[in-house]
Amino acid sequence: MSVNSDNEITIKGSYGEGGGQIVRSSMALSAITGRDIHIYRVRAGRSKPGLKRQHLTAVRAVAEICDGELEGDQLQSAELRFRPGSVTPGEYRFSVGSAGSAMLVLQTVLPPLLTSGGPSTIHVEGGTHNDWVPSFDFINRVYLPLIRRMGPDVTATLNDYGFYPAGGGRVTVQINPVPALSGFDLTESGRVQGQVVRAVSSGLPAHVGERETQRVVRRLNWRAEEENLSVPSAGPGNFLCAEIRCQHITELFSAVGRKGVRAEKVADSVIRQVKTWKKSGAPVGEYLADQLILPFALSAAMHGSAEARGIRRGGSFVTGPLSEHAKTQIWLLHRFLKLRMEVNEHDGRVTLTFEPPDPSID
Repeated sequence: MSVNSDNEITIKGSYGEGGGQIVRSSMALSAITGRDIHIYRVRAGRSKPGLKRQHLTAVRAVAEICDGELEGDQLQSAELRFRPGSVTPGEYRFSVGSAGSAMLVLQTVLPPLLTSGGPSTIHVEGGTHNDWVPSFDFINRVYLPLIRRMGPDVTATLNDYGFYPAGGGRVTVQINPVPALSGFDLTESGRVQGQVVRAVSSGLPAHVGERETQRVVRRLNWRAEEENLSVPSAGPGNFLCAEIRCQHITELFSAVGRKGVRAEKVADSVIRQVKTWKKSGAPVGEYLADQLILPFALSAAMHGSAEARGIRRGGSFVTGPLSEHAKTQIWLLHRFLKLRMEVNEHDGRVTLTFEPPDPSID
């Protein structure tokens, strides 16, 4: 099979942060816009380049929901071509087949299904609480509430926990789409309404989670709820998070325990993240900013159907200094979408504003 056309966008996979985000976002944007893509030097910025199992699952998942054609979808592949078909809502099952992140697979197929023609149910198996990627808790408590503000009704259920290296987690997501995403402004957090420090462990002594939550509460001098959960899973694991519920946003900061790492060190990682967020004074933390750029851009750039007329196109949010992930995401969006986007920095706070393209400019 040869997948190429004049409609094809060529993307250098080593650009910017040079990781799997370029692959995932490119696949989602390809399915949404109908543009063919050719990605070369896939994950060249990583110590082990090419497609890993979770990336392979994600690209095949997007191909499945839109009946697309793939070339280069093999483990460790450094080059990928994709020709999308039409996004079709329905019930889908995807399995990473390892402890690779099920949540990253979900985040890849979710954007095209948010504005599809009917409801969908997604079942994903793999890791649910991994290091360096969004956890189920983050997706469910932070990301999805903001997606719901844009119109779609999306709910997620954690059926089984999946920790590294055993995996085995299972998540089900129900999606009721809208014709187009409606933007909004997120410039302030508002008053703090609640704080929770939560440790989740499987196959570990109870004192591990207790030491973690107590250290976070003590070092941050918080009046907070402490939750220590012991859960069944395919293998041992430990996850710690600090959740801050505000009037306009909930933020969550987390760390994953690993063999040989003391509970206090896991707690200190969460403490540092909370302090960094509070010092910035911005409502949107670094990791959430990376993930909000795509839906905000879609709300500005995609017209939707006649039913969507009258909704707000575009919006804005305030965050701290942009990560390399965020800068790479912005670069990639301009390859696919026509939109006006402003990035304004003042006193360490960055305001990102997304507006529809100027109709007077072709």
